[in-house]
Amino acid sequence: MKTLMKNCHVVSPGFQEDELYDIYVVDGMIEEVGKNLENEATKIMDIGGNTVLPGLIDMHCNICDPGFEYLEDIETVSRSAARGGFTTITCEPNTDPVIDNKTVVEYIVSKSKSHALVNIYPYGSMSVGCKGKEMAEIGEMFDAGIVGVSDGDEFTDEASFLRNVMLYTKMFDMPVITHCEDRGLSGNGVMHEGFTASCLGLAGMPREAEEVIVARNIILAENTGVKLHVAHVSTKGSAQLIREAKKRGAKVTGETCPHYFLLTEEGVENYNTLAKINPPLRTNEDVEAIINGIADGSIDVIASGHSPSNEGDKNKVFTSADYGISSLETAFSLSYTGLVKTGIISLSKLVELMSTKPAEILKLENKGCIAKGKDADFIVVDLRQSYHIDPKHFASKAKFSPFADWEVQGRVIYTMVGGKLIM
Repeated sequence: MKTLMKNCHVVSPGFQEDELYDIYVVDGMIEEVGKNLENEATKIMDIGGNTVLPGLIDMHCNICDPGFEYLEDIETVSRSAARGGFTTITCEPNTDPVIDNKTVVEYIVSKSKSHALVNIYPYGSMSVGCKGKEMAEIGEMFDAGIVGVSDGDEFTDEASFLRNVMLYTKMFDMPVITHCEDRGLSGNGVMHEGFTASCLGLAGMPREAEEVIVARNIILAENTGVKLHVAHVSTKGSAQLIREAKKRGAKVTGETCPHYFLLTEEGVENYNTLAKINPPLRTNEDVEAIINGIADGSIDVIASGHSPSNEGDKNKVFTSADYGISSLETAFSLSYTGLVKTGIISLSKLVELMSTKPAEILKLENKGCIAKGKDADFIVVDLRQSYHIDPKHFASKAKFSPFADWEVQGRVIYTMVGGKLIM
């Protein structure tokens, strides 16, 4: 299959964003990028001067398959990802059964190839059953196709266990991805500990619950030499700890999500369970620090943080409601509107945060940029188009969002994976 994409504004290293290019794709790979190409093609697509970006790569996504298909499955999550511009997503290991052995990895890889529209790469659990006690079969899972080792958003209590995981994982040159929370400090908290929690009479999670573990994990990573990736950074202190570790030369990367730089704890007012997530929404001071961390490079990645839940389980009394957010279809537009349109970062920086850097961290060498010999994973975005977020139209089974009715700009109009138009 030979496809020629005409009249593209290409945002990727080596291209002038205000000039038009053509992209020639042969059998799922980029064969040539240039001006006024006249190559032989089976299909010609006139992009009409819209913007072509390398496909987005999501480093933090729950697909819930196997075991929780009633929340989300490989087919629905891949359609949702495609709508949001993600051509590659990762799979957290807290499925049922847990991704803690090669058989489950092989299941995810096999089903993804036959049922998914996008690329899906699993993380392997660092421990058996995601329980943080006994090390899982990391070597066998690596051979089967995992791209990272994760705690599955579970708290790893024993520092000695995590240190052993880091020492072992280092030989595979994979990142160790950690959810940082001290459950002893967060306790029965259901939102950020602060003024709003006091007004609502809800137990809070102090920011120290995150920061203490970020500090611990950075110390362990520095001393073992492993690549540490800190998931969903939500506090000022965490951003500063990562910034300082980078200055010391530590192999540490950090990730956040749009809800942590666009929403605050006030989103929970009136007991709004759609804003109940973990880590919780923080304060204006934290939001400002996260934005600064994105701008200065302390935070490397913007992920969706997609964590679907049953709508009925969200519409409960706040203390009983599920944590979670449906965010694959909103992450790019929210980030473009909140960071690029406001002048905080450039569009090329956003591409780095949502595509180039994730590809580098996960060692997906054929992804993350538009260049000859790379996979033909693209999205075409109309940056001029504004629209209102309507969760009822999500492809995800989780049709809810704290951003419902928000007006955003930058709509994904085409998604291409391996040279095939899927959305």
